[in-house]
Amino acid sequence: QVQLAESGGGLVPPGGSLRLSCKASGRPFSTYSMAWFRQVPGKERIFVAGIWRGRTYYADSAKGRFTVSRDNAGNTATLEMNILKPEDTAVYYCAADSGLILSSVRLPSAYDYWGQGTQVTVSS
Repeated sequence: QVQLAESGGGLVPPGGSLRLSCKASGRPFSTYSMAWFRQVPGKERIFVAGIWRGRTYYADSAKGRFTVSRDNAGNTATLEMNILKPEDTAVYYCAADSGLILSSVRLPSAYDYWGQGTQVTVSS
């Protein structure tokens, strides 16, 4: 198993930037595919960005503004978010899974391990 803990959320004005981190513990992080999802109250958790077999994948809303990366040696994944918009406001979750297939990268149900989430609020 792997345990995940997000950090780095907060309040930022529109156009600002935030860097979210996901620290993993337990089994070697390198054996897991990972992704970031976000959720607002009353709505489904949706895919933001992920890394599968060394390749990065982004939701259309994140392309050109967000960058996902990982440091296997440091057991850390990062989501760099720029040009933030009010509609980016959500709780952001880090997720990991060891048996992911490409067609499941964007599906929350495909991930077995989740962090507790970190709140991102974009507001002036």
